[in-house]
Amino acid sequence: MRRAHLARLLTALALAGLVSTGLATAAQGRRGLGRGADPFGQLRAPERIEANAPYDGRFTFVRVSYETLPGGYWYRGQPAWSHGYPVAERNLMRIMDAITALGPHVDEVNTLPLTDKSIFEYPILYIIEPSWWRITDAEAASLRAFMAKGGFVIVDDFKMPGSMGGRGWDQFAENMQRVLPEARLVDMQVSDPIFHVFFDIDNLDIVPQAYNAGRPVFKGLYENNDPNRRLQMIVNYNTDISQFWEWSERGLRPIDQTNEAYKLGVNYLIYGLTH
Repeated sequence: MRRAHLARLLTALALAGLVSTGLATAAQGRRGLGRGADPFGQLRAPERIEANAPYDGRFTFVRVSYETLPGGYWYRGQPAWSHGYPVAERNLMRIMDAITALGPHVDEVNTLPLTDKSIFEYPILYIIEPSWWRITDAEAASLRAFMAKGGFVIVDDFKMPGSMGGRGWDQFAENMQRVLPEARLVDMQVSDPIFHVFFDIDNLDIVPQAYNAGRPVFKGLYENNDPNRRLQMIVNYNTDISQFWEWSERGLRPIDQTNEAYKLGVNYLIYGLTH
């Protein structure tokens, strides 16, 4: 399929609601991970994390779980690492299944702590809300080894300092000092390969944070701090692309921004699988 046709298909999926009526109906009845009010006043009862899919070689989206710092349970009473779970990644996997030949697990989306050795069975890890995460020595060593072995990390959804009580970039920077003290996270450029590996993304002033003002910031960590080598980590700061995936079935964010969030997600996964 030609790239232009795929872009039109993605837009058509967004216009159609991106997901089936059955998924939307199921989402309305699904209980959350903690009890509290969502942004629309709906109470969600506690629910356990779903069982992981056994490893079978097919691509599986893996979200990293971690111990949430005090104050990080503000959204529906959920731990910070679970925000949007599992709707956001399931919707992204539906897009991946529709427009690529990847054939991923769609309904089965895994959650793993960094200290679980099975993370090395998967090529890509997703970490959300890192301003509520203080990394342990064991987690730092495992994340360092994961990237050194060729793994790719997507870091998403953390806000400016003080928003929702979080420490913003500072907490993440402290964590990264424990992972790779010499690491230098650099500003990504719209010409960087990750923004053109599948869809062409020609503007990074997109997918604005729902709870913060200001422009989104995209930063990257390159192997040996060399931009000519492999990108090991992409960081979405002051934006939350997974929120667009999660809310696409409800129509709560603009379609054009939702399309861009899906394009970023598709590009991130394709880059991680091919580099």
